Amino acid sequence: MAVDEWLAFQGALGRGLADSSLHRLYLLARAMLVKSERHYDDYDLAFADYLSGLERTGDEITDAVWEWLDANPGALTPTEEQRARLEAALGRLDLDDLRARLAERLANQDGAHHGGSKHIGTGGTSPFGHSGWHPGGIRIGGASGHRTAAQVAAERRFRDHRTDAVIGVREMGVALRRLRRLTTRLDGPATELDVDDTIDATADAGGRLSLVFRRPRRNAVRVLLLLDVGGSMDAHAALVGRLFSAVHQNGRFRDLTVRYFHNCVYDRLYASARMLPSESEATLDVLARTSPDHKLVVVGDACMAPSELTMVGGAIDWYQHNEEPGWAWLERLASRHPARAWLNPVPAAWWPGVHGARTLAAVRTLFPMHELSVDGLGAAVDDLMAA
Repeated sequence: MAVDEWLAFQGALGRGLADSSLHRLYLLARAMLVKSERHYDDYDLAFADYLSGLERTGDEITDAVWEWLDANPGALTPTEEQRARLEAALGRLDLDDLRARLAERLANQDGAHHGGSKHIGTGGTSPFGHSGWHPGGIRIGGASGHRTAAQVAAERRFRDHRTDAVIGVREMGVALRRLRRLTTRLDGPATELDVDDTIDATADAGGRLSLVFRRPRRNAVRVLLLLDVGGSMDAHAALVGRLFSAVHQNGRFRDLTVRYFHNCVYDRLYASARMLPSESEATLDVLARTSPDHKLVVVGDACMAPSELTMVGGAIDWYQHNEEPGWAWLERLASRHPARAWLNPVPAAWWPGVHGARTLAAVRTLFPMHELSVDGLGAAVDDLMAA
């Protein structure tokens, strides 16, 4: 943490942005002082250790309250008379008064209430709790039902941001930005101002401004991305979809070729996840069109029947007859692309015992395999750039 960041945090406290709330202090400090999601767990531990022993303030919702609210007897369907009476009170809504009343309930209520009209509870017409009905109340936990709450106090369940956790588009984009090799050797006009050379040229000209331009530096990395779809990969579709989005949003590669397969690569690859024969292309044509300089990234769980790797005609698709074993095609891919990585959405701890562990282990002998997590994607990018 830099000194200016700490001073900025002190300034924010001086302006009252934490508002004398421990929870707001937690959020403010995390937003200003923690620069990566991978450190959120460490921050949580440090924050809890430093502030341990503090008594709860009146605006804190205790664990006991959450336990009361977990015992939900069922959502309330209000009568027309109840609706009319409560809606008439909506015009007199005062949020400060509402918060003060909630603080009083938190301080004095000592048991669960369900179906009532005053205390923190569920299934009633009280302005505090959930699964009831009150126009302009404070929903505490639960799910939105009638969408009439003036405020929502959702239970604080901080996300686990360990570096081995699965990741979203933003985290994937951060890792993929390292997959680049900037160069000015690409074709195009010199349209970017070269500041250093301009300074030197101006000095050589005795102070007379002499502008020097150069070709823009662009990412020269080429990528061949192969995605396993269908079957056991359906469970990972959302995660792989986020990777696909990140590649297109943040990659900006010189060339990106995306093709699809199911379980194992054979003699045909597909232009879309629908894997229509009319959208297929010979794998040899894809290999001929890409160069050994392409970074090969395969995404799949590598879990399949051993026959799919070792046998002619072993492809899982009944209508696809492979004249060569899948292993032969994986060997072609590996020999064609020295810079290669296999991203596996299955957690690495499961690899030795997962259904299909035998084929997964075999694929690992041909491809450096990494878990599709923050650290895994970062390690894969490092391998690709080092090759």
